[in-house]
Amino acid sequence: MINTIALFGEVLADVFPNKTILGGAPYNVARHLRAFKQNPILVSRTGNDALREQLLAELSNLGMDATSVQCDPVYPTGQVNVRMENGKHTFEILPNQAYDHIHAGLTHLAMLAIRPDLAYFGTLAQRVVESRLALDMFLSDAKSPRFLDLNLRYPWYDRHLIRRSLLRADIVKMNEEELNIICDMFRAPKANDSAKALFLMQKFGFKQLLVTCGEHGAWALTNEGNEARVTGQKIGGELVNTVGAGDGFSAIYILGVLRNWPMQQTLSRAGEFATALCKIRGAAPESQDFYLPFIRDWN
Repeated sequence: MINTIALFGEVLADVFPNKTILGGAPYNVARHLRAFKQNPILVSRTGNDALREQLLAELSNLGMDATSVQCDPVYPTGQVNVRMENGKHTFEILPNQAYDHIHAGLTHLAMLAIRPDLAYFGTLAQRVVESRLALDMFLSDAKSPRFLDLNLRYPWYDRHLIRRSLLRADIVKMNEEELNIICDMFRAPKANDSAKALFLMQKFGFKQLLVTCGEHGAWALTNEGNEARVTGQKIGGELVNTVGAGDGFSAIYILGVLRNWPMQQTLSRAGEFATALCKIRGAAPESQDFYLPFIRDWN
């Protein structure tokens, strides 16, 4: 079954000293979903520049619809400067990029045509009021479950932004660090993780919380008290990088939700896929052959 997933937010170019790679959580998730024969549609905005042409070419090669990627005549396609300092990569997310100015009216027109089975959004593209208004339109027009992939990027979030995001979500995904940040921010009780999760669900009204724990696995809890946990999987080879592993986890979890997989199975498969991504360079594989074993095994 082919499902349509609308994904709102940033397309970012990671600018290294010697190369530029397109990414951003919504785009990474969309690429994975497309590889699993779904119909992801990006609602974003780029500059009228060479990076836009690169993005449109990639979307065409992947067989993805580009009609909802707006073109801004003033602001550039989003960029992140990546530098190596003291043996580690540092990331500078540049301000005032095209994805900060997603147009609400154009978003409304796009959503009338898309009619998604699931809507995906995050927090970075809410840092400027113009795109926040577009997100309001995106979510009000999407009569479908809403998946919030938190992806907090300092300093581009605050208590108000997180609150308004959680209030609009049905399924929320975050990592351990983000769970602790939010629990401190909203004065959750000093209790175990399950109690903290139930506190957040009761406070904000979403139905399911998904927490990734890196090499230690992941867990999920519903507002009805159903819980699933998976332990971390061994890499089974060289760890190349963890960039994009969380986006891969989100994509497979969304796939499981749409295909009605049991929660435990969905967690396990998402973890398996994220682990495999850690063995390749970049957030998404260069060859579609990467996906074939998963497609075969998961039918």
